[in-house]
Amino acid sequence: MTMQATPLIFLKLGGSLITDKSRPHTPRRETLARLANEIAAACADSPSLRLLLGHGSGSFGHVPAHRHGTRQGVQTAAQWRGFAEVWREANALNRLVMDALASAGLAAIAFPPSATATTHAGEVTAWDVAPLRAALEAGLIPVVFGDVVFDTARGGTILSTEDIFVHLARRFHPQRILLAGIEAGVWANYPVCTRCFAEITPATFGEIAVALSGSANTDVTGGMASKVQQMLNLVQAQPGLEVLIFSAETPGALQEALGGATKGTLLRS
Repeated sequence: MTMQATPLIFLKLGGSLITDKSRPHTPRRETLARLANEIAAACADSPSLRLLLGHGSGSFGHVPAHRHGTRQGVQTAAQWRGFAEVWREANALNRLVMDALASAGLAAIAFPPSATATTHAGEVTAWDVAPLRAALEAGLIPVVFGDVVFDTARGGTILSTEDIFVHLARRFHPQRILLAGIEAGVWANYPVCTRCFAEITPATFGEIAVALSGSANTDVTGGMASKVQQMLNLVQAQPGLEVLIFSAETPGALQEALGGATKGTLLRS
């Protein structure tokens, strides 16, 4: 099977979805198991489905990252100890994700950005993606996640899952990016949260940007507004790419989205 034989989907399991972001180091184990089973069911329904999976750090990595200011830079001995602490937390959550995927019968392999990517001022400058490509060609699910990385300008920093997806999308050209969280979509009336935008394009973003707001919990990699802007830049650069921001809290929603259903808020060019 060639890389172009079947469509490729990037899926992010948001940190707010797989952890309780209001309580440090607290996984949502039952939710994680359900999501893994839905991914397995979607793969069984569509054996040709090609998937690159990412996940956030939630109440694991974000808490120490916020305390140590890791995203902004790492220079002092205390900050480097914090850098290592963020790495441990991100890795601990990844282990739980990988175990859930394995329990669901999925053949997945993790690719920690801290071991393979370097950045300059937060922008990826080097990343050998050949192993990820080989994993996809072998029918495996490569898994990436928000992680610390070494940075030639800042010393160290953090790459969010969205940062990672933006870089990898330029290399792998997915047809769809699914950002699964606990919010129904991009709220049009935050914090009332009774109505979501059905669709956002680069042309309409300026009009609706004022309605967007950041996360209610600790998130060192930006709130909803920055995520929407980041994804809109990507869809503008890659015509035909669709990004869905939706809730996977309802059982079956993730499986349906993987099957092609449009849920939540659609971002397109």
